[in-house]
Amino acid sequence: MIFKLARSITEHRAGIEAALVHDLSNARVESMNTRLRLLTRIAFGFRSPDALIAHAMLSLGGYCPPLPGRTAGAKSHNI
Repeated sequence: MIFKLARSITEHRAGIEAALVHDLSNARVESMNTRLRLLTRIAFGFRSPDALIAHAMLSLGGYCPPLPGRTAGAKSHNI
């Protein structure tokens, strides 16, 4: 078992070093994929893919357009 671990570390050493040195991880990508899958499930009733893309951009893109009758400091509820 220890030999398998040592072999795995040896085979993936470059990736492990890059992750430690550059503080890289695929956690952000996996998180975004999960959020997009959830939005896709929500969007089954939408009429076009453009509506899903617009919903994803509004929910995940960080853009908060000013809405009439709303205060500028109000936070939106992101998924």
